[in-house]
Amino acid sequence: MSMPSSDELKGKWKQHVGAAKIAWGKLTEDEILQSEGQQQKLAGLLQERYAITRDEAEKQVEDFIHKRKG
Repeated sequence: MSMPSSDELKGKWKQHVGAAKIAWGKLTEDEILQSEGQQQKLAGLLQERYAITRDEAEKQVEDFIHKRKG
């Protein structure tokens, strides 16, 4: 199964904000919306807010996106 393209994800991002808020409660809804589903922006927010490595943040974002695609 392929990952959604950036454009696909941006177009559907508002539908996923609630799930992202549940997954990452330390992020505000505004922060999640502003990331627009861009993996790098979201990973940066996670890294900062949760004090985790960039690799771990990127893995969490990829896992989240993969679950939403399924």
